[in-house]
Amino acid sequence: MGQAGMAEAAVRYLRSGKALAVEALPRPELRCVREDERAPVDPAEFRRVLGSFASGVTVVTAPGANSEGPAGFACQSFSSLSLDPPLVAFMVGRTSTTWPRIAQAGVFCVNVLSAGQGELCRGFAVRGADKFAGVTHDPAPVSGSPRLAGTLAWIDCTIHAVHTGGDHLIIVGRVDALGTGEGERPLLFHQGRFI
Repeated sequence: MGQAGMAEAAVRYLRSGKALAVEALPRPELRCVREDERAPVDPAEFRRVLGSFASGVTVVTAPGANSEGPAGFACQSFSSLSLDPPLVAFMVGRTSTTWPRIAQAGVFCVNVLSAGQGELCRGFAVRGADKFAGVTHDPAPVSGSPRLAGTLAWIDCTIHAVHTGGDHLIIVGRVDALGTGEGERPLLFHQGRFI
């Protein structure tokens, strides 16, 4: 049974009423991490070891708000989260200057980059530049967020929840529309470079 089949079976089981009820954990207190709570892991070593995990690469975009142009940033911390309801998640650094613009829009589109879009990704990874200059895109069908040309797939979302996660925020989006693009193979990032 494939992943989709297993997910559908799990949803049927949960809806059947046979599953045990699971109590939600209390919402964690929002606070800064104290010095005595920091793990004894060297940040450079942490980055080096976790760089062994190859990930796909996305660009998260949102329509402009308050007479500003559209917003977008390169993101490799994206994943599917739930089938029912359809949810996805991505993580963004708390110091991001793009995230507040996406939060203000309340919607976003995840553009899954295809092989050969490394330069496009680099363009969305810089601060302060006009990231959309020369980039072909059209509006996603529900949110109007930029849907980039040549991508492998796109996922059009409404912000569903925001959680804290250390020096990052965990953004959960409810999927409103999605589809595949023109790309054939994904752009992957491994040990600090595209593969």
